[in-house]
Amino acid sequence: MSKNKLKKFAEIQAMENVFEFSLQKILAGDNFELRGQWHEKFFGNTNPIVLELGCGRGEYTVGLARRFTDKNVIGIDIKGARIWTGAKEANEANLKNVAFVRTDIQNIGSFFAANEVSEIWITFPDPQMKKVRKRLTSAKFLEHYRKVLIDNGIIHLKTDSNFLFTYTYKLIKENNLPVKYNISDVYATGSNYNTSLLTSIRTYYESQWLQRGITIKYLQFCLPHSAKIGDIEEEDIPFDEYRSYGRQRRSELRI
Repeated sequence: MSKNKLKKFAEIQAMENVFEFSLQKILAGDNFELRGQWHEKFFGNTNPIVLELGCGRGEYTVGLARRFTDKNVIGIDIKGARIWTGAKEANEANLKNVAFVRTDIQNIGSFFAANEVSEIWITFPDPQMKKVRKRLTSAKFLEHYRKVLIDNGIIHLKTDSNFLFTYTYKLIKENNLPVKYNISDVYATGSNYNTSLLTSIRTYYESQWLQRGITIKYLQFCLPHSAKIGDIEEEDIPFDEYRSYGRQRRSELRI
């Protein structure tokens, strides 16, 4: 592990807006101390809690917190070196409605109680075209989300992947989940949704896709507690024919 990563790990451990909980305790059935008490013990308000899953460097987490000061936004990612960027920015901007949790997404039930979360954002996840069990909009993961969301809590998916967009829309339609917005290109005109929210916060990966001429897609749907969710057949969904740039190319783009 590089010295830079080690330095970042040491720094986030001292940050008051970053939280971790050992996997050993999670596997033992223990819950994080703030579970069910985020409002009272950390944020000090009753504003809705919004999660960004797979938040990476936290661009969307921090961007949402800046835009919605009446909401509490928590970014979740397993990569501590990535979380460091967003947590540091939030601290420097003195944003009190931001926190980060370092854990696997499937463990969110150990960090949040039933009905504690109002909305979930999933921004540019790996589409996992060959591994449905790892796909963040699969039936398996929707069950994880339902355990912490309020009834009819909102899920936002923003993605470059036509495969994931198509799969997710097909899954929510076949399971009769209420679809609020289905936008195949957030930068095109004509949508009845306020797309300024979707275009004003732009992640590094989103910029990469736009440079390559790939459209950005968006789905917003609700997750009722009463819904019975099953996975779907996906043989007729074409795979994406492109990939993210490798590390060398990403470094060149940052110059």
